[in-house]
Amino acid sequence: MDKYKRYYGVAIFLTAVIVTVFIAITAIKSMTTPYMEYNNKVAELTQTLETKQNLQKNIKTKLAKLKSSIMTSQKKIYSPVEDKLGSDTLFFTLYSDLIEMVHSNSIKIKSIDYEYNPEGDSFVAQKDVYFVCNVNMELVSNYVNLGKLIQDIYQYPYYIRINNLEVYPYPKDKKILLSTLSVRLYAHTSPDGSSIEKEKD
Repeated sequence: MDKYKRYYGVAIFLTAVIVTVFIAITAIKSMTTPYMEYNNKVAELTQTLETKQNLQKNIKTKLAKLKSSIMTSQKKIYSPVEDKLGSDTLFFTLYSDLIEMVHSNSIKIKSIDYEYNPEGDSFVAQKDVYFVCNVNMELVSNYVNLGKLIQDIYQYPYYIRINNLEVYPYPKDKKILLSTLSVRLYAHTSPDGSSIEKEKD
């Protein structure tokens, strides 16, 4: 038995080393797992942010193209089918088409108001020839659907001017956008308005 006593110290030492290594590995693993989860979460959020930034960039690009096209627009100004119509009736077609574009893109209208003949518009000075109306809306949507709405306005056959578009992410859910969109609708006061436009050209 005595000859094995000298190995007891070595065995105890090795056991202590193994236990220490095991404890260290367990501690490192417990620290590494949250770190890896954190890294994965950061990567996921970074990807989501990049996606949203790209979508926002696309919207801004489409809006810039729309504004540019308006400045050099060859679109016609809407002319009514009948003469001597009131303001509400005159803008019914344009207004209805605008609301339809919003709804068809699954965008909710939080609030809406309008203003006839806003000051500072050169068309307003020609009241015998044109009616002008601002439509101001608060919208709830996402980036994709808002982009589609801008595209629809861009492709609309009659002249619509975007006065302003402001976009804010909803604080409780960043995928949802709260937007304020102001557009200006133009219409001739009579059915032969298009002929007046040609004479001016």
